[in-house]
Amino acid sequence: MKKLLLIAGCAALAACGQTQEPAATEDANTTVTEADANAIDPSASAVTTANGSAPGTYEVTMKDGRKAQSILNADGTYVDKNSDGTESKGTWNVAGGKTCFDPEGDEGPTCYAETSVAADGTFTATPDKGDPVTVKKIG
Repeated sequence: MKKLLLIAGCAALAACGQTQEPAATEDANTTVTEADANAIDPSASAVTTANGSAPGTYEVTMKDGRKAQSILNADGTYVDKNSDGTESKGTWNVAGGKTCFDPEGDEGPTCYAETSVAADGTFTATPDKGDPVTVKKIG
């Protein structure tokens, strides 16, 4: 019995000492994930809004002229600062070609269809329900 355990132990140690070959990729055109991109360049961020805008600070102008600010973080979180000084937080992502914001709590997500960025840096974000807003990246 001791001899069997010794052989099994040696076999296990030998297996641990072997190097494994990296798995061959199936396709040279494999999509690079965000984690892979960050491993290559930690400052790179694959997260973008539906219109291709990157995370950052955005000024949001409502239909009535009130202004707010949205800070979109590369980790998928956001902070909204409303014109009255209140803040709300949550997560954001792109789903179905729209940028969606899911605030903390039970409210559920609101998704926005976005236009391309105009020459002046603005774009229109139209929610599934409600009035469109004008958005401009400011940081």
